[in-house]
Amino acid sequence: MSNLEEVISRFALADLVSDYCLGVDKHELERFQAIWWEDAVWDIEFVQKFSGIDEISGAVENLIWPMWQSTTHYCTNHRLELNGDTAKGICDVYCIGNLADGQAAHVVASYHDDYERRNGTWKISRRFVNQRVFSPLTGLKLSPPGQ
Repeated sequence: MSNLEEVISRFALADLVSDYCLGVDKHELERFQAIWWEDAVWDIEFVQKFSGIDEISGAVENLIWPMWQSTTHYCTNHRLELNGDTAKGICDVYCIGNLADGQAAHVVASYHDDYERRNGTWKISRRFVNQRVFSPLTGLKLSPPGQ
């Protein structure tokens, strides 16, 4: 892999992480679906493992979105190891939002990703979500400005 190809790949992989967060937070199903291979696995610790794009899409539409009124994800410490047409990545995530009942909550986790490049396109083949914190922010409700 040339230096230029590595730089291009690193940006493409960083975009996948961002598009995951934006897709979930903005309820943009097409953006969310576009980051996964058809045979991908999304393994959320303490929740469930979802296999294939149909199960993954169903999980975000029928589990995640109904569970949360709103979410905002922040990812940091993104590290990548590229090896030809495969790569491994890890990043830490902080998510804050309101649950369906209006209770504010936050999540601290790490995403452990396997990526594959097929026909020149990078996507996630497996994501393991290692949850370390999932806690209500007792007595808080996150409100838009002016409310």
